[in-house]
Amino acid sequence: GPTRKMPPTASAMDFFQLFVPDNVLKNMVVQTNMYAKKYQERFGSDDAWIDVTLTEMKAFLGYMISTSIHHCESVLSIWSSGFYSNKSIALIMTQSRFEKILKYFHIVAFRSSQTTHSLYKIQPFLDSLQNGFDSAFRPSQAQVLHEPLIDEDPVFIATCTERELRKRKKRKFSLWVRQCSSTGFICQIYVHLKEGSGADGLDALKNKPQLHSMVAKSLCQNASGKNYIIFTGPSITSLNLFEEFEKQGIYCCGLLSTRKSDCTGLPPSMLNNSATPQSRGQYRIRMKGNMSLICWYNKGHFRFLTNAYSPVQQGVIIKRKSGEIPCPLAVEAFAAHLSYICKYDDKYSKYFISHKPNKTWQQVFWFAISIAINNAYILYKMSEAYHVTRYSRAQFGERLVKELLGLEDTSPTH
Repeated sequence: GPTRKMPPTASAMDFFQLFVPDNVLKNMVVQTNMYAKKYQERFGSDDAWIDVTLTEMKAFLGYMISTSIHHCESVLSIWSSGFYSNKSIALIMTQSRFEKILKYFHIVAFRSSQTTHSLYKIQPFLDSLQNGFDSAFRPSQAQVLHEPLIDEDPVFIATCTERELRKRKKRKFSLWVRQCSSTGFICQIYVHLKEGSGADGLDALKNKPQLHSMVAKSLCQNASGKNYIIFTGPSITSLNLFEEFEKQGIYCCGLLSTRKSDCTGLPPSMLNNSATPQSRGQYRIRMKGNMSLICWYNKGHFRFLTNAYSPVQQGVIIKRKSGEIPCPLAVEAFAAHLSYICKYDDKYSKYFISHKPNKTWQQVFWFAISIAINNAYILYKMSEAYHVTRYSRAQFGERLVKELLGLEDTSPTH
């Protein structure tokens, strides 16, 4: 749960600034003004440009965040006369001023001579965000490594042509998270860039267990010695990785796939389906030290690798139609924690910022801001402030937008 007690009067902005405080926003102001100055020295002066202020930077973020609630395809729709126009917030800043800030917006204006990392333009922000996540929340023992679902705008997808869909640029990165499975709080973010079409590019990531292993190690670098139980999907699950994690005091439970997983060191007899028909709930177990390989049957064979649960402990899977199906406790735990993450995705994935810039670092930035707001809402729901106001996720987002824009209306939106 939260590491600090927030007062009952805490606003949406107070929770958001646990992760994106004023000093981070002030740095954006300084870097944006530096970049604008350098840009104009190189390409000619821009008479319409005036240095951005902290108030304007907050309003700029507010406009962008508003697209996560109303799902307009372009943030400029706010100033239009169409369906997505919003006169109540459009008056705070003119469209031309917003576009100027958008043109020069930067978090790191210049590359230093020592910088080799491709994410150098956003890495300081990601590091600051990570510190905020670590200091504001203490996760439960059970956590999940996965790629969060990031919704495309359903209205746009339903109405656009195939040609328009093909024209939309594919993301040049993969976003992975370590997530507390009892609250949905995202504890850590890892961004894997598509550096090129070579063997280490994102195209190869789906079929490269060693790259998934690298992702898992990066996500769990702060988890050593805390007796966490990490749940993983087939692409990450492997015997070598789980044994390495066990030495660090991290325990695992993962679903295995003979097609997607690295099955090195596992007995072939457990990876082949038995020829004799099996009844639902039957399972076989092989052990090596603390590691158990479980092959469980339920309208198909499911294999699990774990060192977190005893294979002799019994659990049960409850199905609406077929009732209770017996299984090892590891299978029940895996199903419960993964189903929670599916519910999280259903609830929060539609609140990602809709703005789709061409630059990869900006795409990562807006996804990271969206995750920070979702985390802020989770902390809000666990605070005394929630019992006073009880905002939904959409209302919380609208409150945050109004506070960033400096609007004085404090009544909840229905």
